[in-house]
Amino acid sequence: MTAFDVDVFLQRPLTARLATNGPTVRPVWFLWEGGAFWILTGPWTRLFHRVRDDPAVALVVDECDPATGLVRQVIARGRAELVSFDVPRGRRKLSRYLGADEGRWDTRFVRYLYDDPAERGTVWLRLEPVSLHVQDLSYAVAD
Repeated sequence: MTAFDVDVFLQRPLTARLATNGPTVRPVWFLWEGGAFWILTGPWTRLFHRVRDDPAVALVVDECDPATGLVRQVIARGRAELVSFDVPRGRRKLSRYLGADEGRWDTRFVRYLYDDPAERGTVWLRLEPVSLHVQDLSYAVAD
């Protein structure tokens, strides 16, 4: 096993899987910033209600490429909190997945930045991990 830079890994536009009590697992886009995972949500989602009722969550971000043998994973656990939405962070999160040109974004995503969060109910699910398990399980591929 080899070491890898967790912050660099988590800056990539990878999809995480978030598990809540139920159990329920869902894919999510995230922003890794300030030692926390930031996930956009609101009262229109089951995720919002599950976390409000029980904030214990686990989150996995991983990659696996059998062609190269690259296998890395980050597993986070902790108590999520629902916090006020802010547009600058929303723009940083969405642009990492959709690109810098908002004119090319699907309108569903643009609305998060321009709708009134108080009216729509948009919030952040913030997870500052209590535990962060990092592994590089990469292997050499035989020729």
